[in-house]
Amino acid sequence: MNNDTICALATANGIGALGIIRVSGDEALPIVQKSFPGKKLEKQKSHTIHYGYFMDGEEAIDEVMLSIFLAPKSFTTENSVEIAFHGSPHIGKRILETLIKNGARMAKAGEFTLRAFINGRIDLSQAEAIADVIASENEASRKVAINQLKGGITNEISFLRTDLLNFVSLIELELDFAEEDVEFADRTALSGLLDKIELKLNSLIESFQYGNAIKNGTAVAIIGKPNAGKSTLLNALLKEERAIVSNIAGTTRDTIEEVLHIKGNAFRLIDTAGLRETVDEIEAIGVKKAKEKVENANILVYLADAATEDFSEDIEMITSLLRDDLKLIICATKIDEVIPTKYEAVEDIFRSAFTHEFDFIKISAVENQNIQDLKNELSSYVEHLKTEESNVVITNQRHFEALHKSLDAVHQVKEAISVQISTELLAYELRNALEHLGTISGEVTNDEILGNIFSKFCIGK
Repeated sequence: MNNDTICALATANGIGALGIIRVSGDEALPIVQKSFPGKKLEKQKSHTIHYGYFMDGEEAIDEVMLSIFLAPKSFTTENSVEIAFHGSPHIGKRILETLIKNGARMAKAGEFTLRAFINGRIDLSQAEAIADVIASENEASRKVAINQLKGGITNEISFLRTDLLNFVSLIELELDFAEEDVEFADRTALSGLLDKIELKLNSLIESFQYGNAIKNGTAVAIIGKPNAGKSTLLNALLKEERAIVSNIAGTTRDTIEEVLHIKGNAFRLIDTAGLRETVDEIEAIGVKKAKEKVENANILVYLADAATEDFSEDIEMITSLLRDDLKLIICATKIDEVIPTKYEAVEDIFRSAFTHEFDFIKISAVENQNIQDLKNELSSYVEHLKTEESNVVITNQRHFEALHKSLDAVHQVKEAISVQISTELLAYELRNALEHLGTISGEVTNDEILGNIFSKFCIGK
C-alpha cells in the first residue's frame, strides 16, 4: 500500500437527501483545504464539523459540512475528512473531480478498510465482518456480523494461539540446546493444550452450518405433484400473489425463488414445477430443475393432496429425493376439502412408508390453516443448528476452511507427540498449526488473500 491520499463516495449511488465523500491520507486536510476557503482545517480539533462551501476555483459547487478526524483517531488511523453534500450524483461527481485535481486519487475497492487493517486498527476477521454488516439482510445476520466486528472469533482463537506460541518458543529453545538433550516443553501439558484447542476448533467448525443459514438463508424447496398447491402455499407464506395459481396442471414450468423472514432468519423459498412424467419439453426442463433445487436445499417441503386416494407416486418421489442431511416436512394440503379422518389416514400412510424422520403438517393454503405451524417448523430447523459451546458463529467460508486446516494441523502435532517424533519435526508441525490459526485474524496472510477479500468491498469502504 502506498501513501497516496484517496477519496471515494461512501454513500450509495443515486439521488438522496445527502451524500458523503470520504478522503483519507497524509494530505487529506491540505487537499480539501484547497476547495474550502475560510477556516484553516489543519488547526481544527479532531472530531469536529465545519460548515462552508466546497469550491472549484471561484465556483461554489455545493454547500457542505466537513467532518474532521485526525490520526490516529480515525477509521483508517490516517487524517480523514468526510464531506456531506446535497445528494445529487452530479454534485458528488464534481466534488470527486475537484479532489482529484487537488491531488487525491480515487480509492480502490475496499481500500479504506484495507488501510484500517494494515495500520492495525482492525484484524482481518473484523475487516470481513464489516462487509458482512453491510450485506446483512436480516436481524440474525446483523447480530452475528456485529459480534464478529467486535472481535468475536479472534478472541476465541487468540488465547489458544498465545499458549501454543509459548510452547513453540520452548520447543525452539530445545533446538538451541540440542546437544545437551534437555526438554523445556512439558509434552503432557502440550497434549492437554492441544486437546483444548481441538475442542474449541470443533465447536467453531460445527457452528458453520448455523452461520451459513444465517448469512445466506436456508434453502427451502417446495415440491409435489402438479396441482398439489405449491404456488398457493408460496403465496400464503409470502402474503402476496407471487406465483400464478391455476387448476391447469403444469402451470409452474420454472422455479420461482423468494425470501421469507421468520423470527429474524431468512428462508429462500423455491416454488418448483410439479413432479410428473411429461412429454412437454418445457415442462420437462422445469421438472429437472426442480430436482436440482432439492439437491441443494436444506429443507424439503413436500405437498401431498389430502384428497388423493393413492400416494404411492408421492412416496416414490420423496424416496428418490431424500438425503441424510435433508430436513423433510410433509404437508397434507387442501384439508378444507376433506374430513379429518382422511388426513389422519394420510399421515399413517407416510409414517409407515419412511424410516427417515419427518414432520407432518396438515394445511390449507387457501384458507390459511396451519400455515403458522409450517413457519414454526422452518424456524425450529435453524434454531436446532445452534451450538451451545461457543457464543461465536462462523459465517465465513474462508474462516471455515482455515479452521479445518488448523484442526488437521493440531491432529498432526498430537500424532507427532504420540510417536515421540524428533524435536525438529515437532517444531515444524507446531509452526504449521500456528500459521493456520494466524490466517483467521490476518496475523499470517499474503497479498493474494488480501486482494481476494478486499476486492469484494464497495469502492467507498
